[in-house]
Amino acid sequence: MTTTPNELVLDRILNAPRAALWRCWTEPKLLEQWFCPKPWYVTDAVLDLRPGGAFSTVMHGPEGEEFPNNGVVLEVVPGEKLVTTDAFLPGWIPSGRPFMVAQVTFEDAGDGKTHYVAKAMHWTAEAKAEHEAMGFHDGWGAAADQLEALAKSL
Repeated sequence: MTTTPNELVLDRILNAPRAALWRCWTEPKLLEQWFCPKPWYVTDAVLDLRPGGAFSTVMHGPEGEEFPNNGVVLEVVPGEKLVTTDAFLPGWIPSGRPFMVAQVTFEDAGDGKTHYVAKAMHWTAEAKAEHEAMGFHDGWGAAADQLEALAKSL
């Protein structure tokens, strides 16, 4: 796997079938169940799975924090790859402060398991460091555990 200096990567074998993991990423009601580490949670997921389509959520924290995350889909390869960014809003409107491009890939790993790679690709080293300081590895790791558990239950 090739990485660039401004990428953060979570690379795991998940004990769940690729098709179920894909559903969890692409069906709004499923995405809301796992997308951020508890006690945080997500509502209002909008997933328009086509280039330029909306990809948005609202993250809620345990102290009443609320963070809307609005962006667009850049690429969809059904069952294999999803790429989104917050650099644009639907209609290709620049968002003002782009933070990252997110890419997730899914490959069969045998025995009903999936090789899952989630990348956060940042424009600058500063944005990468900011994301790391926010707890990228722990947060995205906990969310991947939740994703795996939900996918196994489908």
